[in-house]
Amino acid sequence: MTRDPSQSLELRHLRCFLAVADEANVTRAAARLGITQPAVSRTLAALEAALGVRLVDRSTHHLELTAEGRAFRARAVVAVAAFEDAVAGARGERRPLRLGHAWSAAGAYTTPLLRRWRQEHPDVPLELLRIDDRTAGLAGSRVDVALLRGPVDSAELVTTLLHREARVAALPSDSPLARRSTLVLADLADQVIALNTVSGTTTLELWPVGARPGRTLTVANTDDWLAAIAADRAVGVTSTATVALHPHPGVTYVPLTDAPPLQVHLAHHRGPTHPSVPDLIALAVELTES
Repeated sequence: MTRDPSQSLELRHLRCFLAVADEANVTRAAARLGITQPAVSRTLAALEAALGVRLVDRSTHHLELTAEGRAFRARAVVAVAAFEDAVAGARGERRPLRLGHAWSAAGAYTTPLLRRWRQEHPDVPLELLRIDDRTAGLAGSRVDVALLRGPVDSAELVTTLLHREARVAALPSDSPLARRSTLVLADLADQVIALNTVSGTTTLELWPVGARPGRTLTVANTDDWLAAIAADRAVGVTSTATVALHPHPGVTYVPLTDAPPLQVHLAHHRGPTHPSVPDLIALAVELTES
């Protein structure tokens, strides 16, 4: 009787693949898993051999998932989450509900959400995790649900629109523009714009064609974004949530009157997920609607 190659697969193969998919880099995936780079490569190769498909395109400097890899990632996320739930249930435990965000969490609703959750669901810890990537950890299996800003275009995700946030300009506190009560996008067109290309939502497409800023400064996270603005190296555009959760003595926030508002969603993968996700969505909707 011929042995099915997939029978040799273990949970570690799925975790390794998800780490590579999330990090898009073998070195970072190895550091995250606490193993060596060769071990990551061997585990990934064994998974591909067992499945009989190529999951990762290694022909470029940056690892990219193949079409088969993207489809398998969605199923692997569900499988890992189901395993964790099964283990926790057998122990009579409820595993923590992991809520990801890339920056500013739920804005002014963050503290009320965490407090109400602890009061109403004391048996399920809610872990708020800041993860600097576009999906705030949903791309791998690092979170169960995530707060995402801007449009979400993925058939793999279920989204709930919570509310919309107005946009503001972030300026060096000693800038003449910082003394204005309001600004428009055109006021920033001759400035260097700090763009967080990893997890940010601002792009040059925010400005009309023909009136876009000609200079940008690329940063990797919110902390670097704030530091660049405070040092008078650039200005930025963000939402009102940043004003409350990321105050900085060298940065002044001024409302932008002509910038479109930013949508805030709760998102999770289709299919089986943490059993408390619907409760979290219901609570978040209640808080934002009130």
